[in-house]
Amino acid sequence: MNSKPVAQKSPLDTPKLLLALAIVVAGTVGFYYYADELLLFRVLGLLAFVAVAVAIVMTTELGRSIWGFFRESRNELRRVVWPTKQETTQTTLIVLVMVMLVAVFLWLLDILLRWGVGALMRLGGG
Repeated sequence: MNSKPVAQKSPLDTPKLLLALAIVVAGTVGFYYYADELLLFRVLGLLAFVAVAVAIVMTTELGRSIWGFFRESRNELRRVVWPTKQETTQTTLIVLVMVMLVAVFLWLLDILLRWGVGALMRLGGG
């Protein structure tokens, strides 16, 4: 069984999400409507509209679940065992050597195939 409690969706969630979407659209329209104004003010205005929209979304069940996802992601990131500098350097060098070997192999294969096709063309072309 799933041990996580099922969150109840509020009847106001959908109107809140639509309001947040309308605010973002209004901010975008305003950004282009005031094209003659200084870009800094337009960007700050757009960011303010987006911040208000995000604040509204965070009050919905969707916003809370997104926030929970980011919180759990951060906790998971802390548990990762990151490689040491030596391991990273060795792995990078191994990858570079393998790439060079494959490149040389493909180059030799290209030369061989070009020679073979050229020989076949000389035989057939007379």
